[in-house]
Amino acid sequence: MQNRYGQLASWVYNLDKPVGRSFGDLEYYRQRLERCDGPILEPGVGNGRIFVPLLDSGVPIEGFDASEEMLGYCRDACRRRNLSPQLTRQTFEEFSYDKRFAAIIIPAGSFQLVTDVASATAVLKRFYDHLRPGGALMLDLDPIGSFLGPSGSLRSWATEEGDLLTLAEQRVDIDYVAQTTLAHLRYEQWRAGSLIRTELDLFKLRWWGVEEMSLALRSLGFEDVVMSGDYQYGRHPRQGDEIISVEARRPS
Repeated sequence: MQNRYGQLASWVYNLDKPVGRSFGDLEYYRQRLERCDGPILEPGVGNGRIFVPLLDSGVPIEGFDASEEMLGYCRDACRRRNLSPQLTRQTFEEFSYDKRFAAIIIPAGSFQLVTDVASATAVLKRFYDHLRPGGALMLDLDPIGSFLGPSGSLRSWATEEGDLLTLAEQRVDIDYVAQTTLAHLRYEQWRAGSLIRTELDLFKLRWWGVEEMSLALRSLGFEDVVMSGDYQYGRHPRQGDEIISVEARRPS
């Protein structure tokens, strides 16, 4: 049940964050990838919010995701645009390709879904191994404050068929030693006032300190580590930033 992105969760995600919707990240990654000469990989591609616009603009990108439901939305979006994506169902922990990439991008804090620190470090090493010499790893992190803010929300979306989808979110645990939060996400589908389907997902995330991530990357062999706040490349993160972008390179 943890971080699974099942049918209702994927449906809500696609309604809330449709393909092409940007939080500043689409423009940022497009700019950072302009000088990349070679294939790009997006792990945790989701519904294709970032992936599809980049592919549509000619970026040689491919991706994977652990959720077949999310991949279905991504494939549908590509089909409507007459795109032929290279997508596979894989996980962060076990993905494998027989080639190396010029860049690997993980927007929207998806890397934080890997909540065990040993597993997360192994995933970073797997990223390193799949980069060409000189290749860049680019990922986003949510600042620690976003994990520890007020908890409890109820949101809703109307579907094209006239149904109502709701999401009730409640944080149930904070582990300050493991640096993780656990929330219960209850998804419901309503039709004419009657509940017809529901899902309960356990959503766990791990926060990273800025220097902690920098040290982890350097220990694995990455160099030229740059931390940026709010998609302003090179501007060091500061109090109040809503996102932290990390970029590091495999030595040439």
